[in-house]
Amino acid sequence: MKNIAVIGAGTMGNGIAHTFAQFNYNVHLIDISETALNKGIATITKNLDRMVAKEKISETDKTATLNNITPFTSIENGVKDVDLVVEAATENVALKSKIFKQLDDVCNENTILATNTSSISITQIAAVTNRPEKVIGMHFMNPVPIMKLVEIIRGYNTSDAVMETIVNLSKEIKKTPVEVNDYPGFVANRILMPMINESIETLYNGVAGVTEIDTVMKLGMAHPMGPLQLADFIGLDVCLSILNVLYDGFKNPKYAPCPLLVNMVMAGKLGVKSGEGFYDYSENRKAEKVAKMFS
Repeated sequence: MKNIAVIGAGTMGNGIAHTFAQFNYNVHLIDISETALNKGIATITKNLDRMVAKEKISETDKTATLNNITPFTSIENGVKDVDLVVEAATENVALKSKIFKQLDDVCNENTILATNTSSISITQIAAVTNRPEKVIGMHFMNPVPIMKLVEIIRGYNTSDAVMETIVNLSKEIKKTPVEVNDYPGFVANRILMPMINESIETLYNGVAGVTEIDTVMKLGMAHPMGPLQLADFIGLDVCLSILNVLYDGFKNPKYAPCPLLVNMVMAGKLGVKSGEGFYDYSENRKAEKVAKMFS
């Protein structure tokens, strides 16, 4: 396995592309938006520059990594002759299903199809293809080049051979794969999102302010980042989407999104990416300060 296609040049997609390219895989970074592709490559370049400045890699390593990435605006052209496709599009089941149906039509029959979904059923996504045994979940953590965990999610029909291949591949890029089964939210978000939601409820009920809630969790529970700041970093729209998947999947009111979260998303306050969430990121230096926490 040497040729990897990554669909989506956003935060997760460019991080996944960066990681594979840094380990000398040939990466096709695909996005229908040329603007998004350019922004994704610029982000990768900036992150590599930061690694060079910290002497974690050399200029030669940086150049080689960038040379390993080829941008495409066409899925059909971008997935030709690849061994693995990792989809990292928006957390929306209809969109992902549409992408996987197209991938099934245009990819080589031996190509493994992986999704970076953080909550949506792998079995449901695989059902739109004629190769459900070759569909698997690879849930990377953000920021991808730094975080070690990859949740490997087995769909109902995922074969043992595909599972073994993806586990071994994850180890080759210096990640720690953890195998989990296909239930809403898997492990990471089934535990994390209710905590974030309860933190928002705590704010909504007036128990304490944003800084106070985050300080309690950082100093009292040794979390590197408070849950409200983490929600901003993930994206409040993403948090809401995952909670809706959990609520729909389990029909349990404990997963119902807090009204404050719903209202903030409707108002366009999505966190770091929109410039405002529970914290204000409107000044560039504030956004950079958050980014440095993960550098």
